[in-house]
Amino acid sequence: MRTAASAYAGALADVAMASGRVETLRQEVRGFAELAAGSAELREFLESPAISRDAKQQLLAGLVTRMGASQELRNFLFVLVDHHRTSLVAEIAREFETKLLERLGVAEVNITSARELTAPQKQKMAGTLESMTGKKIEAHYAVDPGLVGGLVVRIGSTVYDGSVRAQLDRLGASLTGE
Repeated sequence: MRTAASAYAGALADVAMASGRVETLRQEVRGFAELAAGSAELREFLESPAISRDAKQQLLAGLVTRMGASQELRNFLFVLVDHHRTSLVAEIAREFETKLLERLGVAEVNITSARELTAPQKQKMAGTLESMTGKKIEAHYAVDPGLVGGLVVRIGSTVYDGSVRAQLDRLGASLTGE
């Protein structure tokens, strides 16, 4: 089903880019996905073949209105109902986020450090990573005291592990001949 989710996410990314409401639609999709993830009843209702298309669309129209969300989100959710793809909402939301960032030339980066980085350190890190990737950076920071020191940076599937823990592990492996 990954290809189906990817296709729907791509279509929604096209709509977002064409409408010029990228960030708005991004937040709305994220919000709806969180709502669906938090409600087993909603997921069961939307995925049940026993419930009519009209009933599902009526519920979705009400939810979208209550969320204050756009017509684009409503229409997209209606398409998912029409094509029996509501079970893919969470996967589509993740793919949509990835596709939007790709189209905007943004690299999503996860940075884990042994202690909280200061604002100047974060700014310097973002500048370095932007130079390295040639893209704007959307950084997500985490703290893991187990790293002892240094950083672990993940850009897509590439991991740069400059942590003291990793250096100690490599040193230990070389000393034991592994």
